[in-house]
Amino acid sequence: MNSTILEMKKISKGFPGVQALLDVNFDLYPGEVHALMGENGAGKSTLMKILTGVYVRDRGIITLDGEEVEYKNPKEAQNDGVVIVQQELSMMEDLTVAENIFIGREIMTKRGLIDDQKLIQKSKELFERLGVDIDPTVKVGELTVGNQQMVEIAKAINTDAKIIVFDEPTAALSSNEIEELFVIIRDLKEQGIGVVYISHRMEEIGIITDRVTVLRDGEYVGTVETELTSKEDIIQMMVGRTLLEEPKQKSNVDKNAPIVLEVKNLSAGPMVKNVNFNLKKGEILGFAGLMGAGRTETVRAIFGADPIDTGEIYINGEKVEINNTLDAVELGIGYISEDRKRYGILTEYTIADNIALPSLDKFIKNHLIDEKNIIKEANIAKEKMDIRASSVNQLVKNLSGGNQQKVVIAKWLAKDSEILILDEPTRGIDIGAKTEIYDLMNELVAAGKSIIMISSEMEEILRMSDRIAVLCEGNLTGELLIEEATQEKVLTLATMRNGDENNVE
Repeated sequence: MNSTILEMKKISKGFPGVQALLDVNFDLYPGEVHALMGENGAGKSTLMKILTGVYVRDRGIITLDGEEVEYKNPKEAQNDGVVIVQQELSMMEDLTVAENIFIGREIMTKRGLIDDQKLIQKSKELFERLGVDIDPTVKVGELTVGNQQMVEIAKAINTDAKIIVFDEPTAALSSNEIEELFVIIRDLKEQGIGVVYISHRMEEIGIITDRVTVLRDGEYVGTVETELTSKEDIIQMMVGRTLLEEPKQKSNVDKNAPIVLEVKNLSAGPMVKNVNFNLKKGEILGFAGLMGAGRTETVRAIFGADPIDTGEIYINGEKVEINNTLDAVELGIGYISEDRKRYGILTEYTIADNIALPSLDKFIKNHLIDEKNIIKEANIAKEKMDIRASSVNQLVKNLSGGNQQKVVIAKWLAKDSEILILDEPTRGIDIGAKTEIYDLMNELVAAGKSIIMISSEMEEILRMSDRIAVLCEGNLTGELLIEEATQEKVLTLATMRNGDENNVE
């Protein structure tokens, strides 16, 4: 490789009561994809925020193309060709694609007006370069998440980027969109652009990266070449211990366990078509399927978030009417959305506030909210869930992704929900936090709770499920006991477009 395009040496950064980074090193070559890995809270985002001018480092040296730099804001970094594609996309949904790409860098006419036609033409040229087909005149809010991500990449390239940081770029993408993203990243490599790739998905690291740097608890652990390093070695660098990810060999559910939830002939909108299944006490029922299979739409209908067209729902053998989410909550159902920041938590509120929210009725005393009792319950949940925060009065927005997810689960446990629906429960969280969530799920079902788990990760489905229900294009195409389940059988059912077959040999 050529000489480094970027060097970060002995970078340190502290916040009140927290040493976020201590003497961290990182470097990047032109045309390299360099993974930055570590558990949530390891310091990855802080390091990249220092690089891109969001934070100012306490000490250390950053050199770009051999010259020392210190950016006071992201605009300065962008002007030097250092940009970031955030996990939480930050675009103006009511503006067009072209307007978003050129925001702050508009092309003007001689009369001092924005030249919309040139914005559209230049946007088309950027998409041709990326090999994607997106209409620059469409409003960003009308695009899929995958195409919104492509717009962010086009926006980054439009700044004549030398370095692009991708922060969890595949968290909300389908498998096809991920493949498209990898093609684009390889093209960026060929153009000599350095790519920093932050991801918790171990399988992606082996496919797309050249080197891996690992941080742990704000400190530099080491840098390794991807092709010479095993997945297990990287995990051990991240967490300081070996984590087993073996598939479940046998169901933990008693064969005589009672059915706590039964769904009959459920149809809801265009994505849920005559679905039938049941859930047993103490069971983890995995919902598998490809993107667009109707998994989320099915559970949203059960939870009352979307209207049901036809069908019946039974809880503990009794037919129930669920017309809205309040009905579902009162019937003992808790729902953890795949989009926790939009539907699961109030980021501007404290941990205690979030945990108490579904259960406010039990915290009301003499028509007043009993704040002391809320704090007491929240502290119990914080300890039980191992939520890593200074106190339950900490704002949820300041927690790592894994700890935010624990808060979402904690609020439904405070409500004492008997049935939990977990939609992509470990999306965007690190391997160590994943293991903690898995351990918690196993504890919950051992205590008699029942879980429906939607996951797009095959390893997760095979590791956690007692039974697997597979959907394709709104139809439930079959069920597999975990003892018989294989990746091949799940995928066969996930691509079975007629819903007539009910088993896979």
